Amino acid sequence: MKLERLPSPVLPPAPAAPAKPHVFELHGERIRDDYAWLKAENWKDVLKNPQALDSSIREYLERENAYTAAAFAGTEAFQQRLVAEMRGRIKEDDSSVPQPDGPYSYFTRYREGGQHPLVCRMPRDGGAETIMLDGDKEADGHAFFDLGGADHSPDHRLMVWGSDVKGSEYFTLRVRDLESGENFADEVPHTSGGAVWLNDSSGFYYVELDENHRPVRVRRHMLGTPADQDAVIYEEKDPGFFVKLGVTQSDAFVLIEASDHETSEVYLIDRTDPTATPRLVEPRTPKLQYDVEHHGDSLIILTNADGAEDFKIVTAPVTTPGRAHWRDLVPYRPGVMILFVMALARYLVRLERENANPRIVLREIATGREETIAFEEDTYSLGVDPGYEFDTDTIRYRYSSLTTPTEVYDYDLRTAERTLRKRQEVPSGHNPADYVTRRLFATAPDGEQVPISIVHRREIALDGTAPCLLYGYGSYGMSMSASFRTGILSLVDRGFVYAIAHIRGGTEKGWRWYLDGKREKKTNTFTDFIACGEALIAAGYTARGRIVAHGGSAGGMLMGAVANLAPDLFAGIVAEVPFVDVLNTMLDADLPLTPPEWPEWGNPAADEAAFRTILSYSPYDNVKPQAYPAILALAGLTDPRVTYWEPAKWVAKLRSTATGGGPILLRLNMDAGHGGASGRFDRLEEVAIAYTFAIKTVAGFQN
Repeated sequence: MKLERLPSPVLPPAPAAPAKPHVFELHGERIRDDYAWLKAENWKDVLKNPQALDSSIREYLERENAYTAAAFAGTEAFQQRLVAEMRGRIKEDDSSVPQPDGPYSYFTRYREGGQHPLVCRMPRDGGAETIMLDGDKEADGHAFFDLGGADHSPDHRLMVWGSDVKGSEYFTLRVRDLESGENFADEVPHTSGGAVWLNDSSGFYYVELDENHRPVRVRRHMLGTPADQDAVIYEEKDPGFFVKLGVTQSDAFVLIEASDHETSEVYLIDRTDPTATPRLVEPRTPKLQYDVEHHGDSLIILTNADGAEDFKIVTAPVTTPGRAHWRDLVPYRPGVMILFVMALARYLVRLERENANPRIVLREIATGREETIAFEEDTYSLGVDPGYEFDTDTIRYRYSSLTTPTEVYDYDLRTAERTLRKRQEVPSGHNPADYVTRRLFATAPDGEQVPISIVHRREIALDGTAPCLLYGYGSYGMSMSASFRTGILSLVDRGFVYAIAHIRGGTEKGWRWYLDGKREKKTNTFTDFIACGEALIAAGYTARGRIVAHGGSAGGMLMGAVANLAPDLFAGIVAEVPFVDVLNTMLDADLPLTPPEWPEWGNPAADEAAFRTILSYSPYDNVKPQAYPAILALAGLTDPRVTYWEPAKWVAKLRSTATGGGPILLRLNMDAGHGGASGRFDRLEEVAIAYTFAIKTVAGFQN
């Protein structure tokens, strides 16, 4: 398999952002930021209305886009070929397996050529479908459209649904009559996108975003009343805590969950009482985390209390839910991380992970008898679909691996019979036997063994000649699953090795794996990733200068850090919505995510040690005179999570500082936010740009 040699045109002069020194002092250090001016003073307005962006900043960003377009000149046909390949692996009229709820089964599907989902239902025992919401129709006329929640009411007559048409994640909620298909006059702006109905379908709860784009208030909307009269049910006073809504599987309680990255607090609302007030389960205690389920007279609580670092399951009476009454049900076992628990009428279902692979454990509540669902592949992905019903003996789970397309099963808890409900179709064809998936371990500088999930064509010679796309994230305790990905086959089928680095900062090896990659230990994330690259080289999968690193958001921070630390290891780096201006962002308490992020990174304003740690690795602050690999930064103008100016500043500084290498490219989607283009096929065009860049870098990206 030979990589295409793509055109590499002679580039025009790169945009040069004018340096406008901004200097401040903190903890005895003098910090200079030449590109602070790229942050629009009216950034809050820009999130709501992109046209409000200052014209001088817009002009500069558009020049960056033009420069990137010039770098890809001549590859347009190849990019469209990649899009066609990736699209050919997508079943265009795909649908989810219907989930039963009372008289109906609910599902989503796509029409041939459609960009957005159709939310549908049919009679439970089969029959004609009803399209409750047509995402393509709702998106018509909008450059961006993102469907938030679409939740049917308990009486099945109504649906509350949310949409964002700016990419800024401000969702407006509307209510639809499912008989007529018409929307009510009710409109609720500035929400997080979802809602939980009252049991009598007379209204719903939702989370409102404040002026700093933080989800802090729970309101109750009664149908037919103005949104500005919605009662405030809960308001979070700590700017470091975000609020979200949930509901127990039993449907008895609405859950208000307030949390940062290491502490949580849960309130119960009686879902049957339209006037109910929240009732606290256990007051927030620093670093105490817990999630709540319900069964009969008891709460089922997943928690890290009492030193249960990888979590345990306890019970407590509904009437006295506080920690003094918690009793162990599934004790803590070091190295076995419990990820999720769901209570059904007769069974307790939990998802846990050990040695970076997941399993489902089923417990009969009356007897305590347990059985396990697990798989034999070296590396795979496994998840539970909760469904709508409580009094059921069926659970649904999904399984895939880097070689095996997703399979959806219904599992009978009484008989242990497993029924395949759906196997992911790859219309253009896919033979798992043509590929190999492996688990490799890299030795970190401190001796830790870092898992790497790998997939490649079976015929690849492990002689160091193959290029490699190495993906990493490593933050917030998020694990990167080894699930089936159709898009990467466009690289793998061209001879790439695709690898996922399960680095510290995630929880692939338990909660300790996360703790060892945050705050003062954050640099372990970066050195783990570099060690993974070195291990792939040592094992013959690739060679130095043949690796393209890929990460997004906090994984984009990883990209910036490893570019500074080991530039010669990589042929190129793809940084999507990269969180690279860590110090300045963590010093700006007005930004949407900053206070809730302090537990993850530290508060550099209040804590000198945190300041010095962040300053030591913040990618933007550590750009230095050296040759850098080719870098492609992808971002969105209305992104409230990683603001557009972070990658813009980073690219400007890289370009003015680097002594060689490159090119350094920025592509800013002027009509999107954190997730990029919203349509499922439009998104493929952005993936094709990243993959074209990867191929160009390993095949010879000429300046």
